[in-house]
Amino acid sequence: MASINLIDSFQEFKEAENIDRPTLMKVMEDVFKTLIRKKYGSDECFDVIVNDQKGDLEIFRRRTIVDDDDLYNTLTEIEYKDAIKIEPDYQVGEELYEEVDIQKEFGRRAILAGKQTLAARINDLKKNILIKKYEDRVGDIVSGEVYQVWKKEVLILDEEGNEMLLPKSEQIPSDYFKKGETVRGVVKKVELKNNQAVIIISRTSPSFLEKLLEIEVPEIFDGLIVVKKIVRDPGERAKVAVESYDDRIDPVGACVGMKGSRIHGIVRELKNENIDVINWTANTQLLIQRSLTPAKITSMDVDMEAKHANVYLKPDQVSLAIGRRGVNIKLACELTGFEIDVFRDNEGEVEEFDIDLDEFTDEIEPWVIEALKKVGCDTGRSVLDLSAEELERRTDLEKETIEEVRRILKEEFSKE
Repeated sequence: MASINLIDSFQEFKEAENIDRPTLMKVMEDVFKTLIRKKYGSDECFDVIVNDQKGDLEIFRRRTIVDDDDLYNTLTEIEYKDAIKIEPDYQVGEELYEEVDIQKEFGRRAILAGKQTLAARINDLKKNILIKKYEDRVGDIVSGEVYQVWKKEVLILDEEGNEMLLPKSEQIPSDYFKKGETVRGVVKKVELKNNQAVIIISRTSPSFLEKLLEIEVPEIFDGLIVVKKIVRDPGERAKVAVESYDDRIDPVGACVGMKGSRIHGIVRELKNENIDVINWTANTQLLIQRSLTPAKITSMDVDMEAKHANVYLKPDQVSLAIGRRGVNIKLACELTGFEIDVFRDNEGEVEEFDIDLDEFTDEIEPWVIEALKKVGCDTGRSVLDLSAEELERRTDLEKETIEEVRRILKEEFSKE
């Protein structure tokens, strides 16, 4: 057999549709020219012809016909007496084209090695194409299907079957995935592990929230509104500072949408993460004030050099400013770049830590919170300041319900 079938290797090429035909030909030619060089010392008078439909390959050898006994180079020349054995009409000076019997000339082992080299080269090409594709998409949203769920990461396949990894550290704490469901995230980075391309995606990155906003808010996509900064405590709270380049557009209103229509979908995607959208400003005091949303500030002292601010609020606003587990104030510090300390307005002393009851909606039923608010208990400490009997008498709540509420609140304050 003169030609050699490479159909297995070709199937690899067919699967990697992004590899263009000229590249395909070049790689196959290179691999077999290497075999030729190993055997003959040079490939200058050999032509490698690839049939890209059938997946087979032929090698032709070119030699010039010289007079008998006038042979100087056996690689590039052939004597007349040998040439006419192949084709009687040949003349001295003509070029003789002869198909090489690949199996006979190279042997089974060399051909097998060639096929393996070819498969390795194809894998490298596929890997490089994949790396390039996803390096260009870092920061973009991608979606894929959950293929496997492990303890430390989730394996996701994109629409072309490429593997993406969502590590535990890049998952929102309340994320829960089942095989076959669709997951969205942003491409965080592309790296090589054990010579394989690994695409890492994230759902906790601020750029995930930014891209979700871009999808939901056309004014951001069109560049009329700019997202200046995003800080997140994934699954808990996020603060987004936005600025409008068009005086007619209210950036906060545009991002939130009518009755929260634009932000609702994002909140759901982020597992009920509270998203505060605020107007960006170059005025530091105003930015600090807005960053502490939903709390209302009475006054503040700002040290620009030390990047420190003392903020004074009414007692009932202190717990709002700090937020549950201190998340609100932590994010405000990240957003503004200032260290913020919170004080009671009337005393100038650091407020004993308290938490607004609304921060407990994930653990305490809303109707229970409403019942407590009706008797003047707006914060965790105001509930704990009353005895269980007093609460039972005032609220008409069941004894078991009150005990459960007190247990949840005590547990939260014991963390501080």
